[in-house]
Amino acid sequence: VHLAESGGGLVQPGGSLRLSCTASGSIFMINDMGWYRQALGQERELVARIITSGSSEYADSVKGQFTISRDSALKTVYLQMNSLKSEDTAVYYCFVVGAYTDFRSFSSWGQGAQVTVSA
Repeated sequence: VHLAESGGGLVQPGGSLRLSCTASGSIFMINDMGWYRQALGQERELVARIITSGSSEYADSVKGQFTISRDSALKTVYLQMNSLKSEDTAVYYCFVVGAYTDFRSFSSWGQGAQVTVSA
C-alpha cells in the first residue's frame, strides 16, 4: 500500500493548511486513517484519527483547531489545520490501517509532509 501525502508548506501564524493523504494498492478495506506529527527533537505524537464509522479522535492540543475527514471512495484522509501556531511546526505523517484484497491486515505510513509555521 502506498500513501501519497500533499499539502504541507510554510504558513504564517494564524494561517491555515490542509493536508491530504491518498492510499493506493491492493486494498480491500480501510479501518483507520489519521495523522501523527513529529517536531524536531520530540517523539511522534498522534494528532487525529478517524475510523470507518466516521468517529474521530484528536490530541488535546489540536481540539477545536484541526479537523480530520475522510473520503472512503477516494481512500483519502484530510487534515484541515486552522489558526496555526509555531508549536504546530512538525513533519506530519499519514497512517492507514486496513486489509489487503487477500484479507491480510496492513498498516502503512506516508513519507511525511513538512509543516512550518513562521512569520
